[in-house]
Amino acid sequence: MDDLLTISQVAERSGFATSALRFYEREGLIEAHRTTGGQRRYERHELRRLAFIAAARHVGLSLDEIRDALSLLPSERHPNKADWTRISRSWRRRLDAEIIALEKLRDGLDGCIGCGCLSLQRCRLSNPRDTAATRGSGAVFLPQPLHPPQS
Repeated sequence: MDDLLTISQVAERSGFATSALRFYEREGLIEAHRTTGGQRRYERHELRRLAFIAAARHVGLSLDEIRDALSLLPSERHPNKADWTRISRSWRRRLDAEIIALEKLRDGLDGCIGCGCLSLQRCRLSNPRDTAATRGSGAVFLPQPLHPPQS
């Protein structure tokens, strides 16, 4: 039991608030043991799971996607580098798509974004007779959202 970490030690080491640790435990993303007094104790390998959660959040994965990815880890042993590599490999396509979307956004910020306003001289040239309106509402020439709304 000496090798177990307290919630404050895990919070300090992981960078997550204790409330986030409790939430992730309730959601089944991490696991804590309880002392006879009911205090949480974490095995050190939970720090790797938390680092994975932090990386997945940076990539834009939803909580369900993180849960699904973590469910691919072996339950009969602690995950190793190959396990983490295997489940994070699928992020490459997502990151490549985000890079492309960010480049399109960067390159198009000084041009027409398709708002349909017709209020500026340039808009009358880029969007005559409000043809952008036929493409839908909002800024229709922007690339697809980097992080689509989560259900």
